[in-house]
Amino acid sequence: MADLKAFAEQLVNLTVKEVNELAKILKEEYGIEPAAAAVAVAAGPAGPAAAAAEEKTSFDVILKNGGANKLNVVKVVKELTGLGLKEAKDLVDGAPKPVKEGISKADADALVAKLKEAGAEVEVK
Repeated sequence: MADLKAFAEQLVNLTVKEVNELAKILKEEYGIEPAAAAVAVAAGPAGPAAAAAEEKTSFDVILKNGGANKLNVVKVVKELTGLGLKEAKDLVDGAPKPVKEGISKADADALVAKLKEAGAEVEVK
């Protein structure tokens, strides 16, 4: 554990030039595209300014309530997730639950629109 903390300390204290060099090594030698990580490390412990620099790219669609027309919501959840009828019904009955996680903003907006049209209460996180 101490080794990981020391490694984290080293990463946080890298200069912008060193972060760029690290990104280049990760991409060329390991095929890893470290764009988001490089921004986070380069920003360092800057507080709110760092959070503003990072744009959220992954969203979770949470079903808060099945609404008055649960049957339509179950059908839509089944269609959108590929779950079976029983699993979709269990998800709707067990709300609040995530319908899909880690999706793009456009996909999340489309899911929310379809679920709301069916009568569900939905939120995006």
